[in-house]
Amino acid sequence: MVLPAPPGSAGAALAVLLIGPAGAGKTTVARYWADHRTVPTAHISLDDVREWVRAGFADPRAGWDDRSEAQYRLARRTCGFAARNFLANGISCILDDAVFPDRPAVGLGGWKRHVGPGLIPVVLLPGLETVLERNAARSGTRRLADEEVAVIHGRMAGWYGSGLPVIDNSRLDVPTTARMIDEAVTRALVHPPSW
Repeated sequence: MVLPAPPGSAGAALAVLLIGPAGAGKTTVARYWADHRTVPTAHISLDDVREWVRAGFADPRAGWDDRSEAQYRLARRTCGFAARNFLANGISCILDDAVFPDRPAVGLGGWKRHVGPGLIPVVLLPGLETVLERNAARSGTRRLADEEVAVIHGRMAGWYGSGLPVIDNSRLDVPTTARMIDEAVTRALVHPPSW
């Protein structure tokens, strides 16, 4: 399936921020979305960029501290610079990150500063059972403890009622979820959410 440019975008490059907890399927869906569009599109994964740090990697599973916070901040800025560069060269992009609704300065506000005001946020928020199941299939630094995943998932519930599109992809396959992202992007282009 090839995803066309959303109506109203006139083929212009756009940036989408895919938000959700660990195990929501952000990276899988973002890759699919980027791979199946009719216009040039890049996928920029915060986790991939964060893992560029090899020696001295501050693994948040070992405890959140100033070093891990600094490395996340650096990765977000790097992703933002990359997104702006792609956009300036006519290439759309989709970024993925676990942005918390209760930390606007770090989360959406930070992404808006790094990428620009045209950034379109979309939230993937499957049920907790789905997130735990998907997280259990992960490995390395991307697999989190069940308790941590449950806390993150609970904090993400704050996106409901925020005005941002929230997609429960618990029972959706990847192509259907990608199509729903396109629909959310189309709506955002016509009626931009205030955030």
